Amino acid sequence: MKTGLTLRLLTALSAASLAAMAPAHAASAGSLEAEFDSMFTAAAPKVRAEVAAPRITVQRSVAPKASAQAAPLVALAPVNPAPAMPSFANPFEASIAALAEGSQGRIGVAALDLDSGRAVTVLGEQAFPMASTSKIAIVATFLAGVDEGRFKLYDQYPLLVPVPSKKFSSAQAPVRQGTMMSALSLIEATITRSDNQATDALLAAVGGPHAVTRWVHSRTGITDFRIDRTIATLVRDDGAVNPAVSIDKRDSVTPLGMVRLLSGIYRREWLSPMSSDVLLGAMSRTVTGKHRIRGLLPQGTQVAHKTGTLSNTASDVGFIKTPDGRNLAVAIYVTGQGGKPQRDARIAAIARALYDGYLAEAASSRRAALR
Repeated sequence: MKTGLTLRLLTALSAASLAAMAPAHAASAGSLEAEFDSMFTAAAPKVRAEVAAPRITVQRSVAPKASAQAAPLVALAPVNPAPAMPSFANPFEASIAALAEGSQGRIGVAALDLDSGRAVTVLGEQAFPMASTSKIAIVATFLAGVDEGRFKLYDQYPLLVPVPSKKFSSAQAPVRQGTMMSALSLIEATITRSDNQATDALLAAVGGPHAVTRWVHSRTGITDFRIDRTIATLVRDDGAVNPAVSIDKRDSVTPLGMVRLLSGIYRREWLSPMSSDVLLGAMSRTVTGKHRIRGLLPQGTQVAHKTGTLSNTASDVGFIKTPDGRNLAVAIYVTGQGGKPQRDARIAAIARALYDGYLAEAASSRRAALR
């Protein structure tokens, strides 16, 4: 009971402090996704490469995949052609593979029924740009520090406001200190509104991008994950690589790696119950990405998620609760497709197909059990 009361007080205080933020900041950083939408109007650079056809696998569980060696700082690779499309055991698998067809750009999908362990993936082990979905790991790293007693949710940190600079003119984009905010308010802004200035404040507090990578690798065992740049640097230098046809290992994750991170957060494996609730609660209040995972789901469906947007890529990752009580961890990374509306629509269609497919399989299993 005390824990629940504490969480309600923390949430109320967080909302109050966010409302008291400077108007200039609220206008300029209301949503990182909106900022990206206005920035990426030019065509992405073209890279000659073949685009892989989707490969779908069905598993009973998701396990981290160990890498033989650390990826280099920059690992650009063309996407190699894949074998011919396999046959599928049922319409569910076939529908996901069809929606993730990659002729217009790579699409990666991983989904896990957290109750049964039923998993479906398309290009689940291929690296995709995390964009703002990395903010889940950044917040989790800070909350791990809270669990260890190194930080407190009421600690004050300054927003880190980008200072104009030319692309690639420095290893890290320059920033200046802005409004002081509590860590809890920074977490709320980072997750619910994808605020990059709040994110970089938390990133600086934990020790920078490589500190987040170290925490994920050491705490979770997920090695197909890495953060290399601050958000200010990522935004300033974005657009040099077309993710639809090339793989840049910097600031990337595999769909399976993200689902493993999400499932551990849900199951309270990586953080204390209270810190897990802080993160999951913020994800349930996300206001970005209305046309992505939530776009085609039935009205009232419970979704807790985090969106990501960069040049020629869009993503949405999180949890969907089905009417029969099952919880799905989902990671969808979409590149290309002709434009942002098409990428959003593809994410929404895949999310709805996953929702319907898991429900149909559960209903079929119940009918079989009654025979």
